[in-house]
Amino acid sequence: MSGCRVDSGSLRFPVASSEINPHCPLLLLFPFRSYCHGRLTLSSLVSPIKTRTKAAKWGSFGSLSLSRNCSSDCDVKSCSKVDYGKDFVVVNFYHFVFVRDPEFEVSRHLSFLQDQGLDIQGRIYLNKQGINAQYSGPSEDAVAYVNWIREDSRFSDVLVQISPSFGGHAFPRLKLRYKPSLVQFEGGNLDLPLLDPSMRATPLEPAEWRKRLVSVNSGSDASNGDCQKNHILLDVRNGYEWDIGHFHGTIRPEVECFRSTSFGLSKLEVNGLDPLADVDKDKADILMYCTGGIRCDVYSTILRQRGFQNLYTLQGGVSHYFQNEGPEEWIGNLFVFDSRLSLPPSMFVAGSSEASRISDIPKDNNFARCYICGSQVSELRHRNCANIDCNLLFLCCRNCVEELRGCCCSNCKTAPRLRPILYGSQRQQCILVYQELVDLKLKSKFLQILQIVRG
Repeated sequence: MSGCRVDSGSLRFPVASSEINPHCPLLLLFPFRSYCHGRLTLSSLVSPIKTRTKAAKWGSFGSLSLSRNCSSDCDVKSCSKVDYGKDFVVVNFYHFVFVRDPEFEVSRHLSFLQDQGLDIQGRIYLNKQGINAQYSGPSEDAVAYVNWIREDSRFSDVLVQISPSFGGHAFPRLKLRYKPSLVQFEGGNLDLPLLDPSMRATPLEPAEWRKRLVSVNSGSDASNGDCQKNHILLDVRNGYEWDIGHFHGTIRPEVECFRSTSFGLSKLEVNGLDPLADVDKDKADILMYCTGGIRCDVYSTILRQRGFQNLYTLQGGVSHYFQNEGPEEWIGNLFVFDSRLSLPPSMFVAGSSEASRISDIPKDNNFARCYICGSQVSELRHRNCANIDCNLLFLCCRNCVEELRGCCCSNCKTAPRLRPILYGSQRQQCILVYQELVDLKLKSKFLQILQIVRG
């Protein structure tokens, strides 16, 4: 699995397609990008980040799926009945709506956060098509920002997903800015008719999605008795996300970066890895899902332009499904694009605790396999290669971790700049932290040799 590449001044190191370091601390960490192909500057890596470290006690944040549990004009706090305190949470939401002056909106949002002194870190992007936000912060601060956004009639019905972040901030810093594309896709998506709901897939409530999923997997259809032929389950995520969790009956997408997804787009329609090849565009029902819903909305619009008529998506994505239906019809954990990396379904249920992060490995011979030896892993969580100059995101069993010293291959094991082996949910520090340590060791060793030479 080759990764995307990040530039940092004169430094170049390959990283996983999601561009994230799953073991980074709360101080120095790579800036996360939603999907792939980012660019860093050295200065962005060395600025210390202010954090709060009080452990979180997860309350009933599951009730904060606003469009389901709150009226359009209610306050988030009054709906959830939670003592927020200093517990940290991660907030995810997006909304397609026309924004006349996105640059002004960016400055308005920044001013609000600064004036209120809110401790928010994450990615918040705005453009003429709306907003896409993933951020972390103390629950009181995080919810205050949501409440302020929902006071704007354009965003009053936004569906907000909130989950606990027991380790404090899940993002290294705040990136609130204008972005031409809310989701990265080849060729951009500013020209896509995303503001027209009829061009996007029809959203299905979690209960309806589960009903259809069961029907498809059972191979029966009350209407014509041929459900599997007329229904396609499409995972609109990256392959490595599927590797730690997916719905029953879905095929692993052979995709490393969402932006390069091409299902149903080939004119030849002969690709055996394309689940939409040779599909009847007028008759087949395409059931699509992703983590939070935005990738499905974008991709379904592209498919609609290619002639696919019956497109359906899981409203609010998998995270919204967990809040409503729990783990039913799901296998494993959910990959998330922040420092937590992997969350079991129980983390999205009201009343979940830090102990909920521990999940059992499903008994499935084709699931959660070590990328190196093929055996089943003991933890549904990716790690980065210990070789600082590789940093590949991969799944690995404990034996291979020990044998290869946390590296992805034997070549990386002999590399000059290696991070220490960490087990379980421990997080590696930023690459530059280890680079400085390596430089100090080399300098110390050089001075020792120099002293010996000088006698």
